[in-house]
Amino acid sequence: MKPLWEILGIVCILVAHPALALDLQGHRGARGLAPENTLSAFATALSLGVTTLELDTGITKDGVVVISHNTTLNPDITRDSAGTWLGGPGPAIHALTFPELQQYDVGRIKPGTDYAKQFPEQQAVDGTRIPRLADLFALVKQSGNEQVRFNIETKISPLEPGLAPHPETFATTLVDLIRQEGMAPRVTIQSFGWRTLQSVQRIAPEMPTVYLSVQQRFFDNIGADKNADSLWTAGFQYKDYRSVVKMVKAAGGTIWSPFVGDVTKFKVKEAHALGIRVVVWTVNEAPQIGTLLDLGVDGIISDRPDVARQVLEKRGLALPPATPVTP
Repeated sequence: MKPLWEILGIVCILVAHPALALDLQGHRGARGLAPENTLSAFATALSLGVTTLELDTGITKDGVVVISHNTTLNPDITRDSAGTWLGGPGPAIHALTFPELQQYDVGRIKPGTDYAKQFPEQQAVDGTRIPRLADLFALVKQSGNEQVRFNIETKISPLEPGLAPHPETFATTLVDLIRQEGMAPRVTIQSFGWRTLQSVQRIAPEMPTVYLSVQQRFFDNIGADKNADSLWTAGFQYKDYRSVVKMVKAAGGTIWSPFVGDVTKFKVKEAHALGIRVVVWTVNEAPQIGTLLDLGVDGIISDRPDVARQVLEKRGLALPPATPVTP
């Protein structure tokens, strides 16, 4: 018998979109089309039509939950109050008050960077500031969309503990805001740092947790081939389970979110046999989206929800409704 909190979490996800075959998540809003994690990006995703808005959060020095992928200001997308590009990684989000953070412009990718080459179709919106999570909730309410969900990541690293609040503090601050805004039935909380997920499960069992994983040279939070235990996985070690899916199950997760390069048909079947949904990141090309659909994944996270919608439409699959809104 599954614990009640796990049953409720799964039911919340299924009831929200009973007719949809795939959870289509707009990555950082719609990063391929608008500046990442900004109200413009989320408005773009809403206007296209997605099941879920995927986003990242940090907490400022004065306790404001803001939407940002990086724990420090990213020089590839950040200009100071004088309009000058940062020369390197900027201050930590957690070291700035919200008014101080608002001095920075994140509405354009720095020309000539590798980042800019990845997203040639992204439309700049100069003058854009890092928003609060509460601002996104307000935008969605303004759109009238009462179904779209929020997949909220806690940006925290056990390797750099000074760049974010303590995991328990992070989880508590985030959960308190979500409840105050009345959005608890519409959120999932995800993280590579599984300690925050363990905290969420204790204090907010009604909010499903999403266990992010990646096993690549550029980043590996699982450490299957390493001698030392992973600091990322809250004490659930690969050597004890020999399977990431089984680690997620043991940790109490209801959703596993692996990097696209780590997904196989066997792993998807293994997850489903354990009652765990599979939502894959980050998938932008139509052929790859089609391959994942054939594998039977439950969702994809994409910088290009417009491309994903085209694939779904060609297959005759139901599409999430579009709700145009201006930020």
